[in-house]
Amino acid sequence: MAESTRLVDLVQADIDAFLDERESLLTSVSSDLSPLIDYSRDLLRGGKRFRALFCYWGWQAVTGQSTGFDLVSDEKPASDLPAVVDAASALEIFHAAALVHDDIMDNSDTRRGMPAAHKRFESLHEDGRWTGEARGFGQSAALLLGDLLLGWSDELFDSGVRRIASLETREAARLEFNRMRTEVTMGQYLDILEERSWQSYPEPELLSRAHRVIVYKSAKYSIEAPLAIGATLGGGSADQVATLRDFGLPLGIAYQLRDDLLGVFGDPETTGKPAGDDLREGKRTVLIALARTKLPANATRLIDELLGDADLTTQQISMLQASIRNSGAVEHVERIIDHNVKLAVAAITDSSISGAARHQLVQLADTVIKRSA
Repeated sequence: MAESTRLVDLVQADIDAFLDERESLLTSVSSDLSPLIDYSRDLLRGGKRFRALFCYWGWQAVTGQSTGFDLVSDEKPASDLPAVVDAASALEIFHAAALVHDDIMDNSDTRRGMPAAHKRFESLHEDGRWTGEARGFGQSAALLLGDLLLGWSDELFDSGVRRIASLETREAARLEFNRMRTEVTMGQYLDILEERSWQSYPEPELLSRAHRVIVYKSAKYSIEAPLAIGATLGGGSADQVATLRDFGLPLGIAYQLRDDLLGVFGDPETTGKPAGDDLREGKRTVLIALARTKLPANATRLIDELLGDADLTTQQISMLQASIRNSGAVEHVERIIDHNVKLAVAAITDSSISGAARHQLVQLADTVIKRSA
């Protein structure tokens, strides 16, 4: 995975350089704007970089580059690598924007072991003893930070695609990026809709509705879209892009299902989130939908009464976790994860993408589903 490690280093350097440029703009206006850049740096430092990696390997899959980061290989010039690094970095900034907005909507206090952006702005208000409500200031400021990051992701993506010689390729890549932005926004809306409207729909529909949220909120933008963007930047054929989508969507579903399990059962020391955070936030996930179909009526009522209570005690969290485990829903979700990973791997097994990329994508699939954070 040396090539992936090198890509992650390049993306971090690219993001740092981009933020350095934006910092000079912000500080030239006012030192009061420094939290915007400071919090952006903290949020964009490190991380798993899955979106960047899938973008890069989508590009590799169709260009057939030899491994390494030389500017020229024996097979094809690597002159488009800076464009791909910019696009990969833009995806990471887009992800950071989505996290800021997501934490506001979910009233989530922590992110990656640190206070969420809106909580940091709230503390800024409290420490300064400013007028008005600290909570409202924190949410408003974080909303603006998320918007700023969205704009910056667009700027960096455009900077990258301008490096590509082919106008047709540039336009195709931009269409893929725009499609991703629309899909994840739709998915976010469907997510908050399910948390509040689930009682309005027949019980048999709840599982399929939870699955729809997974597809649009996470699966597409986490894996499928980055692969398609990378492949498009590489001038991939329609068949190659379709193959990568066939790999990316089921793997993205498996990725989010793992995330849902971690949101209920993950170790706070590893996830950087409180234990049972999804239970406090009231997430109507596939895990919850499956548990409700398997539990007796009294246990289902208990889940429905407690799910979404921000003040759940440790004992209540443990009780809900035990009910979900005892239902057999965890094992069911694990089987769905395994099935989707098999679908993903099968999609590229005899495909026309490069052998090196195929090997790396299979390795990434294993990393995605076995992660603990």
